[in-house]
Amino acid sequence: MTETVKDSIKMVDIYVMGKRYTVPETLTIIDAMEYAGYRLTRGCGCRAGFCGACATVYRIAGDYELKVGLACQTKVEEGMYLAQLPFFPGRKATYDLEEIKPSAAYFAQLYPEIYRCLGCSSCSKVCPQDIDVMQYIAYIQRGEFAKAADISFDCLMCGLCVSRCPVNIVHYNAALTARRLFGRYIANADPFLAERTKAIDAGELDAEIEEMMAADKEKLQEMYNNREIEK
Repeated sequence: MTETVKDSIKMVDIYVMGKRYTVPETLTIIDAMEYAGYRLTRGCGCRAGFCGACATVYRIAGDYELKVGLACQTKVEEGMYLAQLPFFPGRKATYDLEEIKPSAAYFAQLYPEIYRCLGCSSCSKVCPQDIDVMQYIAYIQRGEFAKAADISFDCLMCGLCVSRCPVNIVHYNAALTARRLFGRYIANADPFLAERTKAIDAGELDAEIEEMMAADKEKLQEMYNNREIEK
């Protein structure tokens, strides 16, 4: 970066776990933390809102509101006080997928809190993926798991929806169970998948798998770009 460009960028003060750092205002939170010297080792390194591992809680100095966001998507602001969430604690029901049924009655035993939903839409408003979280909860309440699975498919399970819920619904875990029920009991079986699984079990693809395991990055990219795409 030349001195001219560097001097033209406005710097702002942010606070990470209470310690002040001066960083360029053009950076996202995650880039600003690295600029400040932090080494981030968690997540898949997507930097684009795909892994959900960089959930952050913050407050701007002088503002009463506590805010949340993904650090890879949220730009820094002057006077931002922030802390990373290593994970968002949420209750997860324990069940055997082979012993439960795709019905609202069975689901109510696993996640009864979904029926406390106030319809406030706070969960949908905070979702970094713009998922209509409140709507898929409504579908789950009615046992419409196919619709819930479709809407919630892009969920990152970052937990930000839970942080805003006034009745403490763990939306992402409920959605995960809905998708599992859909996949196990409702979705049409794919004959190609069954054939492919049978071939793997029979060892017919061992040579292909060994070739991929031994390939370097460039070879893997070539194999991926030239792969046969099933219709």
